[in-house]
Amino acid sequence: MFNFYRAAAVVPDMKIADPEYNAGKIIERLGDLKDLGVGIAAFPELAVTGYTCQDLFYQKVLLDRSGKALSDIITATEGLMCLIAVGAPVLIGGRLYNGAFIILNGRLLGINIKTMLPQYGEFYEKRWFSSAAELSSFEVSLSEIGISGRDYIVPVGNDIIYDIGGKIKIGCEICEDAWSSVKPSAFQCLKGAEVILNLSASNETIAKREYRKGLIKQISADNICEYIYASSGSMESTSDLIFSGHSIIAENGTVLNENKDFIANDYILVADIDPDKIRHDRMQNNTFADSCDCWRAETEMIRTVHTSDLIDECDGRYISVKQSPFIPNSKSKREIRCREIFDMQVGGLMRRLSVTGAKPCVGVSGGLDSTLALLVSAMALKRMNRSPKDLLAITMPAYGTTDRTRSNAEKLIEALGADPVTIDIKNACDIHLKDIGLDPDDRSVAYENAQARERMQILMDYANKENGLVVGTGDLSELALGWCTYNGDHMSMYGVNASIPKTLVRWMVQTCADLSIFPGTEDILRDIADTPISPELLPPDKDGNMTQKTEDKIGPYELHDFFIYNTVRYGFEPSKVLFLAGKAFKDIYSEEEIKKWFEVFIKRFFSQQFKRNCMPDGVKVGSVSFSPRGDLRMPADAYGSIWLKDI
Repeated sequence: MFNFYRAAAVVPDMKIADPEYNAGKIIERLGDLKDLGVGIAAFPELAVTGYTCQDLFYQKVLLDRSGKALSDIITATEGLMCLIAVGAPVLIGGRLYNGAFIILNGRLLGINIKTMLPQYGEFYEKRWFSSAAELSSFEVSLSEIGISGRDYIVPVGNDIIYDIGGKIKIGCEICEDAWSSVKPSAFQCLKGAEVILNLSASNETIAKREYRKGLIKQISADNICEYIYASSGSMESTSDLIFSGHSIIAENGTVLNENKDFIANDYILVADIDPDKIRHDRMQNNTFADSCDCWRAETEMIRTVHTSDLIDECDGRYISVKQSPFIPNSKSKREIRCREIFDMQVGGLMRRLSVTGAKPCVGVSGGLDSTLALLVSAMALKRMNRSPKDLLAITMPAYGTTDRTRSNAEKLIEALGADPVTIDIKNACDIHLKDIGLDPDDRSVAYENAQARERMQILMDYANKENGLVVGTGDLSELALGWCTYNGDHMSMYGVNASIPKTLVRWMVQTCADLSIFPGTEDILRDIADTPISPELLPPDKDGNMTQKTEDKIGPYELHDFFIYNTVRYGFEPSKVLFLAGKAFKDIYSEEEIKKWFEVFIKRFFSQQFKRNCMPDGVKVGSVSFSPRGDLRMPADAYGSIWLKDI
């Protein structure tokens, strides 16, 4: 479903130099893989014999029994729509090699050979094995390598990838290959491999686990691939080493799963992978395509094994879906993220102020967006050693302004050391609405937008008068939905919030309070963070409470930010976004509600592009930005009909 595949790193129980026992345990695990719905699985390096056999690898009986064990494993996979990679020694042309046997549905597809053989510290692999670089033959028959009961030719080498039914491409490397400067997986990925299997036997030492994890994350990011790393468990020989069974499944720089026990054995590590993410980023990242061209001679040497057999797709049960994809889950990481973004905003504004010599001019409503823009402006002045009095902070109450928001705005401006400027715009709006002939009882969009444009006129003109630079307050979510008044709050001279989604803006303000970045403002900021989101363009009720809440009209921002991330960041089709949203918000919104607001998102995203096409400059802080000069080049008259049909 939606091109999801369940991947597994399998570390079975084993006995050193006992292929029959080890094959039995591997075959037992095949049944578990079927029950789990796994489609791609990697077993450890030399899992059939054990990695630590040392000079026993020279024994003919061990090699013969290894061939017999492989034959049994191949037979046991018949009817299993799961590609597995199993490690075993293989004798070719009188030389012994460290091989990864790639098996699907009762057939050996090929043997990937280890290239880099460590011969330092505790490792002596060159004593027993030859490198893939030393192969004199690039294909062998099964009978030649001691696998009985069947005989056909398969490719061998470090230059093989596997195209499974035209649906997914898989490559393989072995342990030390990943530690080398030039990795076989790099060329395999440039040739099209989307998933890399690594069969490993990595012993444990102090701090090696974190280094290994970082290495696997980085390889998956460098190659823009899925990376399944399975390492030998603690039943390997402990004569001089300890093996921990540290397995990892990573996706383009993100660890999807790793085993939690520091010393582990006899387990299956599972994660659902999404190759569509890989394909999207490779398609968009022209550096990846350029690399294919630069290394064309090397990638042309890669051989592709095609098979009509398919591996099972999965239901995406283990796909990690965050309700708030722009926000880290833990408080500590969230605080770090918010501080980093805040510093980027401040740095961008400082540069603009230094070039223009201007004063930041902010329209302050007491809402989240204007609060964040105000805080960024205050910090920019502080770091430039300029007076807080240079902050032009203007409140412009009108028909819908409530006491709560006005009070918070004024108290915050004063707490930051600036002089609040209050310009009531009701009379000006009354005159303007009368001039254009709007009925006094009309509460249409013309009534609302007149207030937004009057505010922007004041900001621009006041900035001219005081050598100011109007700092925009609109955020990424509002830009996505076009929830801004054209030539009103849509406009500014520099937009500090332009690439920050609404859900993150709230946390930015909350973090400024929690970390006391501006001492004395904590209670004000917390109350602002708790205030409902509203443009306050319609009059309050008889008790002075706001009657207009943005999310009642356009839908919850947490849903829209989810839609932005999965539609714009990854280019997923709407039906897939709906599926993911259903998983993420299953206990919060019904399927009907999610669909309703997703339709609103698509309609507004397409119809409001004209606003984004002329948006002001603003610093990019994350993976999604709508700047027409940067990340989103989109015609304003495109139709969204096929997206709506897919919903």
